[in-house]
Amino acid sequence: DFDFKKKRKVEEIYQALNSDPIDVAALRRMAISEGGLLMDEIRCKVWPKLLSVNTDDLPPLPGKELREDNKDYQQVLLDVRRSLRRFPPGMPDDQREGLQEELIDIILHVLKRNPQLHYYQGYHDIVVTFLLVVGDRLATALVEKLSTHHLRDFMDPTMDNTKHILNYLMPIIDQVNPEVHDFMQSAEVGTIFALSWLITWFGHVLSDFRHVVRLYDFFLACHPLMPIYFAAVIVLHRQQEVLDCECDMASVHHLLSQIPQDLPYETLISKAGDLFVQFPPSKLAREAAQQQAERTAASTFKDFELASVQQRPDTVLRQRFGEQPRGEERTKSILTKPRTNRFVKLAVMGLTVALGAAALAVVKSALEWAPKFELQIFP
Repeated sequence: DFDFKKKRKVEEIYQALNSDPIDVAALRRMAISEGGLLMDEIRCKVWPKLLSVNTDDLPPLPGKELREDNKDYQQVLLDVRRSLRRFPPGMPDDQREGLQEELIDIILHVLKRNPQLHYYQGYHDIVVTFLLVVGDRLATALVEKLSTHHLRDFMDPTMDNTKHILNYLMPIIDQVNPEVHDFMQSAEVGTIFALSWLITWFGHVLSDFRHVVRLYDFFLACHPLMPIYFAAVIVLHRQQEVLDCECDMASVHHLLSQIPQDLPYETLISKAGDLFVQFPPSKLAREAAQQQAERTAASTFKDFELASVQQRPDTVLRQRFGEQPRGEERTKSILTKPRTNRFVKLAVMGLTVALGAAALAVVKSALEWAPKFELQIFP
């Protein structure tokens, strides 16, 4: 059954790739749904489409002159030398060393071409993932596009926008499980435990490369804030461990910063998509906003314009919960801030289907929920 489903999904992906024009919305749904893009051979074809990168016009390979008088070279070199664990175990030393040299060149090339971007420690964890999947030349193009879109907030001169994104974490947790939220607030643990998760797209903290690329499929197909929703569902998945912990900053921080390696990734991906649909950024902006939202990448992210006709999330939710069109009041209660265990069980534990309609809403409604839209609601 698994092999049949995998074969069918591969056929659907290639059908979307071969359509004229390419069905990018279908590719996004394939990347989000169970199993993601399945294999690196497919990722080499689909990731460029998700980022609107023209593979027929790739930049030339960067030259070694990039390293001369480059202000970031020494820091990049140190970080790359420390990245041994990010390469497949058993890889010959000479092959790994060659890839590390390519990794340095890709990073310096992107920074030179985009002087508004600033290197941060952890950036190399993202770049190496692309290098290992698609090779140096295509990785250079994909990373440059990603750096000016999804990752742009992390590459500002200050961490203000990164802090702004982290500020969405607690409101998401509060919507689903107020008890966990209040416990974490009492412990004064903050959100710094999730910083490395966010700025490396979990590449730095997950040891199995298969799980890393599966998450990259998901994040590349979604709104730039989706990694913070995934961080929230990890905390919610561990809610009992959190509540059983000593209510102090050191204990809770230590617990949460040690991310489990055996997470149920497909279930958590589905739940992150569900939470994005139920509590989009526009509904959390009042609590999360620390600065003008015009400066965040989510306000200028335009790739979702490739998707077709927009669909309102309340309609999708009614379909998912099997409600009739007349069930407006029940839909409103679902979207209202929860304070009951019954809702927690429904929202966090009960929604186990592969994304389906939720994926459609994530893809098709992202533009409506961008912070630029929030400014009209919260002046």
